[in-house]
Amino acid sequence: MSNASLVSLALLGGILLAIQGGFNSQLSTQLKSPFLAALISFMISSILAGLVIALSLKKLPDWQEVQLIPPYLWFAGAISSFLGICLYYYTIPKLGISSMISLGLTGQMLISVIAGHFGWFGLEVEPISLRRLLGMAAMIIGIILINHHK
Repeated sequence: MSNASLVSLALLGGILLAIQGGFNSQLSTQLKSPFLAALISFMISSILAGLVIALSLKKLPDWQEVQLIPPYLWFAGAISSFLGICLYYYTIPKLGISSMISLGLTGQMLISVIAGHFGWFGLEVEPISLRRLLGMAAMIIGIILINHHK
């Protein structure tokens, strides 16, 4: 897959996450619970993922492969996802979607640059450079401008 295609898919992923945040924060408000909204979202997402797996997966991993997976990998991503999504659903109605998404992106950017620099989470090391620091500064300035209300 070309780099342009990957960039397009990444942009589409970001668009879809903002859209789902908008809809599911409304659901959270209507249900009066970000946790219930997250549960419903995850249940429907699980059903859809199950359908995609059923239609596309050629072979399930065998038991020996499953046993080699470190135990924390079964929970760490799901816990992070659950908490992050609940915080999105809780804060979007209070801050507005552009503020929440821009602040959320700031958090994602900061942890991703630090994690990449140190190779955390089994990722390839991507040292922090002056170029990356300038890019982060530019994004943070943009985020401040987005969130500065008169």
